[in-house]
Amino acid sequence: MKAPSQHEASSGTPADPAANQTVPGAAPGQADAGHADPVSLDLLRWLAEVHGVETSYQGWDGHPHEVAPATLIRVLAALGVQAHTDQLIEAALAEAELAPWRRMLPPAVAVQEGGPALVPVHVRHGAPVRVTVYTEDGRELVAPQEDIWVEPRVVDGVTIGRATFDMPDNTGQGWHTLRAESDGKVAEATLVVVPARLSTAAALEERRGWGLATQLYSVRSKRSWGIGDFADLAELATLAGAHGADYVLVNPLHAAEPVPPLEPSPYSPSTRRFFNPLYLRIEAIPELAYLKPKTQAVIHSLSKQARKLNKDTNRLDRDKAYAAKLAALELLYEARRSPSRQQAFEVFCRAAGAGLDDFALWCAVREDLDADDPFWTDPAAALGSPLLVKLRTELSERIDFHRWLQWLCDEQLESAQATARRAGMRLGVVHDLAVGADLQSSDAWTLRGVLAAGVSVGAPPDMYNQLGQDWHQPPWHPTRLAEAGYQPFREMLATVLRHSGGIRVDHILGFFRLWWVPEGNSPTDGAYVRLDHDAMIGILALEAQRAGAVVIGEDLGTFEPWVRDYLAARGILGTSILWFENDGDAPLPPERYRVQALSSVNTHDLPPTAGYLAGDHVTLRSGLGLLERSAEEERLEHNAKLEKMMALLRHRGLLPADEPGTEQERIEALHRLLAQSPSVLLGVALVDAVGERRVQNQPGTTSAQYPNWQVPLADSDGQSVLIDSLADNERFNSLLAAVEESLRG
Repeated sequence: MKAPSQHEASSGTPADPAANQTVPGAAPGQADAGHADPVSLDLLRWLAEVHGVETSYQGWDGHPHEVAPATLIRVLAALGVQAHTDQLIEAALAEAELAPWRRMLPPAVAVQEGGPALVPVHVRHGAPVRVTVYTEDGRELVAPQEDIWVEPRVVDGVTIGRATFDMPDNTGQGWHTLRAESDGKVAEATLVVVPARLSTAAALEERRGWGLATQLYSVRSKRSWGIGDFADLAELATLAGAHGADYVLVNPLHAAEPVPPLEPSPYSPSTRRFFNPLYLRIEAIPELAYLKPKTQAVIHSLSKQARKLNKDTNRLDRDKAYAAKLAALELLYEARRSPSRQQAFEVFCRAAGAGLDDFALWCAVREDLDADDPFWTDPAAALGSPLLVKLRTELSERIDFHRWLQWLCDEQLESAQATARRAGMRLGVVHDLAVGADLQSSDAWTLRGVLAAGVSVGAPPDMYNQLGQDWHQPPWHPTRLAEAGYQPFREMLATVLRHSGGIRVDHILGFFRLWWVPEGNSPTDGAYVRLDHDAMIGILALEAQRAGAVVIGEDLGTFEPWVRDYLAARGILGTSILWFENDGDAPLPPERYRVQALSSVNTHDLPPTAGYLAGDHVTLRSGLGLLERSAEEERLEHNAKLEKMMALLRHRGLLPADEPGTEQERIEALHRLLAQSPSVLLGVALVDAVGERRVQNQPGTTSAQYPNWQVPLADSDGQSVLIDSLADNERFNSLLAAVEESLRG
């Protein structure tokens, strides 16, 4: 590779008037780079592209936008590449060119089964080399060398050659070890063979399916402790399954803080691998029956107080609910487990391995330290340090407690999934995977070796968030993740998929590229960083294939057309929302919806359909000062859009030609219209089935402005709706029957 001079255009970088200019450099960590030496913009952009940092992006306005040079420098610094002088840039370019030649094997190799699987091996020129594949099922396969000549080159004074090996055809899908031996040196790398296409959704093409989508914490029963739980999930699955539903899609159930106060947003967890004990049903824990009567009485008193929280129809109180559950769990933990249950617990812990141990350690320490305590960033307190070895011993009892909580979550999730399948659901529970974990989370601490520091992920400006978004979550470091053999990514997926029939991946674009915002920058001042999407999507497909789970990618917003085509080719479903599917300024006819998609009327970031039809979101956003124009203008546009949709419903005979129809009739008509699409999965929001009008999440607001992720399920009159009443709820039964009849009739 030849770095461009200041008079050459960078390969793959659009030429622009500033291509030959110099710009202020930025020392690492500096927000104001005005006092550093200038750098060549041409060289800087070249280096950025080499490291997968995109130097421009297509905005929601349809125009290209250049990334600020200072931002490129700071994003490169987060990747471990210094670029605040021309000398450093040139050195980094030279290093990037030589880096593959310095490694005998790539950091990790991901190949599709049945596809090309050539692996470069770098050894001393002329030296013999042997490459062996050790499969996960214990086989030893010798990889054949291909007759491909690559000119050797001198690296650090040694002439290095490149040999090319083909992976054996009979390796099979799975996680294997690649081993190269030459000149007395040995190198190993992870080899993952992934399916070319995920096949789990194939049965849906023959018989389409539908299901309920809900925020589990908001769906309570008389037995709930103020928050919907795993047992409530099983009950809801049974009710929906009786109507013909194939799944229940829930919000991310990822773990939050180990003690109150808890972060309300399920999309800002402490870890994406493990689950939130907030959702445990205390009465479903077998040891409860064997406690002494006095202890049982204490837990009964806790449950009685917690169930009073079910009466609040305005705002859920996670903190009180979890405090009560923790008090009960502490008592239950002291109960003696039977030999068989103790053995099951130990088997679970061994299978979960170091990841569970590290998470439980974080929980044990976090019980006593705030999230912003200096401990979390102290190098002396990193995993593996003498201090942490000491803490593991001192806190062993608390660590065991938090491992035990995860075992209980695993048991109750397994029970919920088994109940859903017995109810006739083909998929059962479908989990939601958040984009990342919080900057002050367990993942940020335990996985710091594979995460990028000094940046967080978000999104550039769009029509809904014109100031951009910063989600305050650290991104994967692409190179370090590969060097780790993708193990943290694999383990996260395997845990979430363990007891599920599907997974919805929030912002699946993040498997291709993520918007990195350097610390101190505004969300508008970031850059896209590319990941190895073939590896990321391939691993997702492999773990889903092994779990027998369907994958649904949330691919809303600004997506390049090839991304959706790529996902469809890999057997991953997309997402279509009725209000977002348009043909110009008219609703898109349902027949033109995608086949490989989950289609629904709305999403959790929009009001329930009853509220949307009434324009409640316009009133809410106006009252919160979130509108860029007057409420009257917004309402006029909204009503015009609604009228076009109602006209389509009348044209299809789904509403009377001369009557507006009741609210319930219009909601059912919208779902009947959706059933006319070819999409293999349809979604029905539980809020639509009971007449709820309040939105769960109002983007652009804080919890002081709006109770995001804290709205309990209620009907159109604001009266609490409990699972116990759903079997006799006329509106619930009518909508589910309408969907089943429209899909099957």
